[in-house]
Amino acid sequence: MTSSNQRVAVVTGGAQGIGRRTAELLAGRGFRIAIIDLREPDETVHAIESRGGVAFGFAGNVADEAVVERFARLVFDRWGGVNVLVNNAGISLICPAEETTASDYRRVIEVNLVAPFLLAKAFGRRMFEARSGSIVNVASVAGLIAVADRAAYNASKHGLIGLTRTLAAEWGGRGVRVNAVCPGWVKTEMDAADQAGGSYSDADITGRVPMGRFASPDDVARAIAFLADDEESGFVNGHTLSVDGGWVSDGSWESVRLRKR
Repeated sequence: MTSSNQRVAVVTGGAQGIGRRTAELLAGRGFRIAIIDLREPDETVHAIESRGGVAFGFAGNVADEAVVERFARLVFDRWGGVNVLVNNAGISLICPAEETTASDYRRVIEVNLVAPFLLAKAFGRRMFEARSGSIVNVASVAGLIAVADRAAYNASKHGLIGLTRTLAAEWGGRGVRVNAVCPGWVKTEMDAADQAGGSYSDADITGRVPMGRFASPDDVARAIAFLADDEESGFVNGHTLSVDGGWVSDGSWESVRLRKR
């Protein structure tokens, strides 16, 4: 296993958005960073290395078990073990339920729910040997409540929270903590792509959030870093941490909410 001054963190979906910011933040805290994304995360690796950090990137499909196993072997061969796994990679699908095809539904489930399971298995085994490790799954407010026209996405994130709690129950006694963060809407490339379809606007989100703004990737990355840190959250296990500006807590209608600003 890695020594205390050579901690290793694996971040999926680290080429952009929340994953990139998480990788950069953990690197700044002394972690060596291994990134897997569907495309080469060269920009993230360069950003980390330009600040004196250590990182490498790998391009591959996180929903493919053979790819995940190959990536895990590369990490273990290079650094001997892993301290933190951040399951961040995910895709969205905005479509009425009755128009969602089975293939599209399965694709979202594969990336958002099956992949975190595969990665947890691959890296959890080495964490068991050290009896130490932290897994942080990036879920969503859509894992706690329903958002219309997102049947596949909602189901995948609800399932990811269920997986988080199950692994926490099974693995906590073996020294591995498993938690989730539930971001609200975040200003990322994924949001830009979703908005381009015309299904919602900035005002729809800021009007719904009590704090009146989107989350930033840094907001979410700092919550992930908290859950990853054994000194900061060493007895936190099976928890879902909302990073949503109060979205899930607020049952007010819009006129009431806006009147309180």
